[in-house]
Amino acid sequence: MKEIRIHGRGGQGGVTAAELLARAAFAEGKWAQSFAFFGAERRGAPVEAFLRIADKPSPIRSRIYHPDYVLVFDPKLLEIVDITHGLKEDGTIILNTAKKPDETDIMGQCVATVDATGIALELELLVAGLPVVNTAMTGAFAKATGEVKLKSLTETIQKQWSGPAGEKNAEAAVRAYKTLAKGW
Repeated sequence: MKEIRIHGRGGQGGVTAAELLARAAFAEGKWAQSFAFFGAERRGAPVEAFLRIADKPSPIRSRIYHPDYVLVFDPKLLEIVDITHGLKEDGTIILNTAKKPDETDIMGQCVATVDATGIALELELLVAGLPVVNTAMTGAFAKATGEVKLKSLTETIQKQWSGPAGEKNAEAAVRAYKTLAKGW
């Protein structure tokens, strides 16, 4: 079983990203579980979402304390949240930033970076004028981990949003998949 923790802010789509990844895994015949944890429901507040992907059902229904992977939707969260807390020794951090992995302040972990914000802005994936990075981050997750295939992810995204919205969100996942940078 692989456990994933997502750190984001309200309005960035972290909860939806966990759901999309769970559905993509399920489409591949895997078992998946996604859920969120947040305090006050307001745009911009820190949010955590969780995801488990496994080959068989698990009775575990708790928050994830020792993730294999951590996705960080907002690099400013690094200043206020210990995103590495409990991360397994061989874990991977996938960070939304225009920086290369070796330019980040994260040491001692495998770090993958993608400019999900830039992708969202280019594709005009905005809510209230702010970029929504969730689908780009799911594409980055697919590339960095191999836990879900890009094809099942883009099909899941297009089922979530029909028409042009689905096409643009699927394109965000593809662009992030193609531009992810990974370092040790």
